[in-house]
Amino acid sequence: MKLSKILLLLSIAYAFSACTVKNYAYLEKNQNPNKTVLKIDDKTYEKDALFKWKISAGDRIEIQAYNQSSSAANGQLTHLLSSGGQKYYTTRYGDEGTLIKPDGKILLPLIGLVKVAGLTEDEASQMLIEKYKKFLKHPYVSVQILNQKLFVVGEVAKPGVVLVTNGTMNLFEALAQTGDLTDYANRTNIKILRGSMRDPEVREVNLNDFKSVRMASLILRPNDVVYVEPRADRADMVGADEELPFWRLLGAVLSPFANAAVIYRVVK
Repeated sequence: MKLSKILLLLSIAYAFSACTVKNYAYLEKNQNPNKTVLKIDDKTYEKDALFKWKISAGDRIEIQAYNQSSSAANGQLTHLLSSGGQKYYTTRYGDEGTLIKPDGKILLPLIGLVKVAGLTEDEASQMLIEKYKKFLKHPYVSVQILNQKLFVVGEVAKPGVVLVTNGTMNLFEALAQTGDLTDYANRTNIKILRGSMRDPEVREVNLNDFKSVRMASLILRPNDVVYVEPRADRADMVGADEELPFWRLLGAVLSPFANAAVIYRVVK
């Protein structure tokens, strides 16, 4: 078979196997431009740093209740209630703890139905202590929200759900939990979506610019969505990777002809 026919067949095969241009971006760059916060003032940053999540319907909480035998500092603690199972979790499956009903209430021994929705962990603990004082001399109650989480999507190694175990988490912690950014990530325009998904507040962070990082708030809250958008040339980079086998095949096919031509010139 002549070389020209071989090249023609390979060209036809490449045309049929060539990938169409792919769009890897989730959000349009010019969508909701007025919702982008580029600079966070000190007051807003302090508010983010001091943020405490409030219990709401659908949350799962763990309650530990104790009674101290005397008011002395060395008084013995008696474990009265463990609503939520084991104290410490290495993994969570989503069914631990006590589920907060739609009315925001839970049912507890002695005190019955109590509403905890709308309270922080500390506020709920103090409220339950006051309730138990009607039956116990020195009660102690701790409350922990178990299902706080945020979401990291886009160009990270392991996109998905990230558990928030300390009330808040910063952006670098969330990226570390998801295996860091991929080679295709746009590091200059990482978006943080907060609030209602119908009309979210959108913040942008440029990780390549230290001044931009300093002026942004990197503190994340539960239910935040971190979106790492792809670089503009991601489709080209992926396309080049996908086309590499074709060019290797072409090189393998043409190599004998090139070698034969070289040998022919040398002999001649």
